[in-house]
Amino acid sequence: MTPATTPAARTGLDPSALDTLRGIVGERYVLTTDGDVEVYSRDATPLFRGRPDAVVLPATTQEVSAVLALATRLGIPVTPRGAGSNLAAATIPEHGGIVLVLTRMNKVLEVSGAELLAVVQAGATTAALSDAAAAQGLLYAPDPGSRTVSTVAGNVAMCAGGLRGLKYGVTRNYVLGLEVVLPTGEVIRTGGRLWKDVAGYDLTRLLTGSEGTLAVITEVTVGLLPLPAASGTGVAYFDHLADAGRAVAQIIADGVLPATLEFLDNRCINAVEDFAGLGLDRAAGALLLFGDDGAADVVARSLERMGTTCAAIGARGVTTARDVAESEALLTARRCSLPALARLAPVTMLEDATVPRPRLAEMVDRIDAIAARHDVVCATFGHAGDGNLHPTIVFDPADGDVRERAEAAFADVFAAAMELGGTITGEHGVGAAKRPYLRARLGDDQLALLRRLKTAFDPAGILNPGKLGS
Repeated sequence: MTPATTPAARTGLDPSALDTLRGIVGERYVLTTDGDVEVYSRDATPLFRGRPDAVVLPATTQEVSAVLALATRLGIPVTPRGAGSNLAAATIPEHGGIVLVLTRMNKVLEVSGAELLAVVQAGATTAALSDAAAAQGLLYAPDPGSRTVSTVAGNVAMCAGGLRGLKYGVTRNYVLGLEVVLPTGEVIRTGGRLWKDVAGYDLTRLLTGSEGTLAVITEVTVGLLPLPAASGTGVAYFDHLADAGRAVAQIIADGVLPATLEFLDNRCINAVEDFAGLGLDRAAGALLLFGDDGAADVVARSLERMGTTCAAIGARGVTTARDVAESEALLTARRCSLPALARLAPVTMLEDATVPRPRLAEMVDRIDAIAARHDVVCATFGHAGDGNLHPTIVFDPADGDVRERAEAAFADVFAAAMELGGTITGEHGVGAAKRPYLRARLGDDQLALLRRLKTAFDPAGILNPGKLGS
């Protein structure tokens, strides 16, 4: 891992370019002072920095178009950004230029129960969309951990996952259409208000997960589902994570498709208990959080079956929430894993890797061995149902060469994931953080194809340069 710890070489914006930008979006929405641009020199990924020359906050698609056309004409790098909550350094302006912030475009434009869809501007938060849908008895299924601050377009750009991924899928499964601005300024619409549409190449899917390297998303049409009538949650404790892994395999084999199937290792359990005081079993080697939603009787049967399976596998304890409040308390154990771990040391490096579900326990054992070999403190939690793990290393950067040891440990983690048939990222994305490992995952031929696609969309190479192998 080779993060940019000092500002990258800056292109510099001449006064006439800045004047043109101010004319496009208004003087107050072009930020150039040190204090203003410093906020946008980093995102939620630790240790990565890149100072922009200017931060531009457009309010309309037309303004985005004009900014991009100017940038292409003058060769100015542009880094699109929402809330900056990503964990892949995908919104770090490594080459200076413009950071294009879409958070002013934050309206939920429409929720249609008849069509089971919603239309939102790029900067609307995931929580705002979910709340607007729920107010009409509908569910927006993607549920990333940063839902209260992350923007919908940011989720689309990174193809965010979340706690409901096993049963409901991830962001790409709900994107019906996009309005995007190409780097040369053209505005196009892909897809639309249809659940079925196979006319031409599927540009909607191509742009979903493209991490701001091909176009700037300004509006999103997403599919919705009827809001489940009921939901419930339970927790099982195991002496060993391998037993939790066997329980996951058996739950799926029994024909249950849970809405939630998450795990925490012992270090996570104790960090969360110190942080939130939820009454968790500190002595357990692993915690398995399971849940379902749907008709009340179906949920009750699913929870009973999952609890029985966990007990049969050898769980040291199984608890089912008695009401919504208890269910939310159990879900808090998973949602607060990162802030709980962040209290242990000044730097928290959270990564993600995914392996086939049957290799989950083996991968956790590999992670533990890697952490011991490199002498770093590592806790692991994640989505047991889809094999997506979040190894998290915490350290004090003043502690000698600990940063180098942490980076070497993660290099071994990604190599182990690929050796087990997995991938270097399941939901966080590539950005700058995973770029050193992309060639090993994709190979030269795929990387060459990605670069040809990049050139077709962005002939001047201005859009988020250096990311996603571009």
